[in-house]
Amino acid sequence: MIKIMSKKQILKAAVFAVIFIFLIRSVTYVLRTNGDVKDRFTGFYAEPDNTIDAVVIGSSPVYPAIVTPKIYEDTGITVYPLSSNMQRPVAGMYLVKEAEKTQSPKLYIFEMRMYTANDEDIIGNMAHTREVTDNMKYSMNRIDTINAMVDDKSERLTYYFDIFKYHSNWKTLFMWSQLRDFNYEYPDDLKGYVVYDQVGPTQPVDTTDITGKRPIQDKQEKALRDLLDYLSANDLQGLFIVLPELMTEDSQKKYNYMEAIIESYGYNFLNMNEYYDEIGIDYETDFRDYGNHTNALGAVKVTDYLEEYLVTNYQFIDDHRLDSSFSSWEDAYKLWQEEYAKATETIKQTIADENWYEPEVEE
Repeated sequence: MIKIMSKKQILKAAVFAVIFIFLIRSVTYVLRTNGDVKDRFTGFYAEPDNTIDAVVIGSSPVYPAIVTPKIYEDTGITVYPLSSNMQRPVAGMYLVKEAEKTQSPKLYIFEMRMYTANDEDIIGNMAHTREVTDNMKYSMNRIDTINAMVDDKSERLTYYFDIFKYHSNWKTLFMWSQLRDFNYEYPDDLKGYVVYDQVGPTQPVDTTDITGKRPIQDKQEKALRDLLDYLSANDLQGLFIVLPELMTEDSQKKYNYMEAIIESYGYNFLNMNEYYDEIGIDYETDFRDYGNHTNALGAVKVTDYLEEYLVTNYQFIDDHRLDSSFSSWEDAYKLWQEEYAKATETIKQTIADENWYEPEVEE
C-alpha cells in the first residue's frame, strides 16, 4: 500500500532538495579549474548591477590588449572583457544574453579574429569551449550555450553537470582562492585585464591596399548574422573591432567581407591594423608572441586609440570618476600602474640583453 507523504514531509523533502542543489552548485563552482579566465568571469559576475558601460567579447587578443582600468581613469567609462582563449564566434550572442542579466551596457564590443577561422580547427580542443560554458553560472542560457557549442548530444551531460569533469579537484575546497568562488562572484583586481611582460618581435605586413573579399566559413557567418540580428532586434549598440596582429592577405580579405556585412546592419567596424601609424605600434617591442598578442607596451597604445574612438563615436553619459561607489576601479588603476611599471622594466631588460634575437619575418 502506497503511503502518501504529509505536507510536513513534502516540505522537508523540498527543503532538502533545495539545499542539496545549492551545495552541488557551489561545490562545482569551487572545483572549476582556476586561472585568469575563471577570474575574469567571476569578476564580471561580482560587478554591481548596471555599472558596466561596455562589454568586450572575443578571444585571447582581448584581455592583454585593452587596459580597462586605464580607460576608466582616462575617461570615466567602465569596460569589462568577457573573453576566453580561442573563443568560438557562436558564443558571442549567448555571452551578450549573459551580460544582459545583470548589466545594461551602452555598447558591446566584439573582437573578430576568430571569425576568420574554420570551426573544425577550433573545436579540436574542447577545452576552449569549456572556457566559455564552464565559466558561466548555471542557468537556462548556459544550457542554450552548451547546446549551441557542443554538437554531439551524447557529450553534453558533462557540460551540463561539469562537476563530473572537475570532481578530482577536491583539494581546491581547502584553498581560499577557490573557496571564495562558491557563488561564482569575486572581484577581479584588474577588471579583466592581464599584464604581460614578454617580448616576441616580428615585422608588420601592410595589407591596407588589399580590397578584395573572401567569404568566411558558413558556420562563422551564421554566428555573425545571428548576433547582428539579435543586437538589432533588441536595440543593442555594437562595435566590431580587429586588434593589432600580424596580418595576412587571407585575413584582410575576410575582414573586408565581414566589414561589408556588419556595416549593412548599421554597425561600425574598426580594423586597427589599418592604423599602425596612428596607434604607434612597434612590432619589434609591443607584442609578446610574434604578432599575435600585445604585451604591456602595446596594450597602452591600443587602449589610448580605443579610448579616443569610443569618446568620439559613442555617447557615454556618466563619468564614473565622480562617483565614490566606483572606488574599486580607482584601486584597479593604481594596481595597474604598479604592474605596468614592473612589466615595462622587464621588457626593457629583455630588449637590452645581449642575446636579444632578430624578429621573425613573414615570408
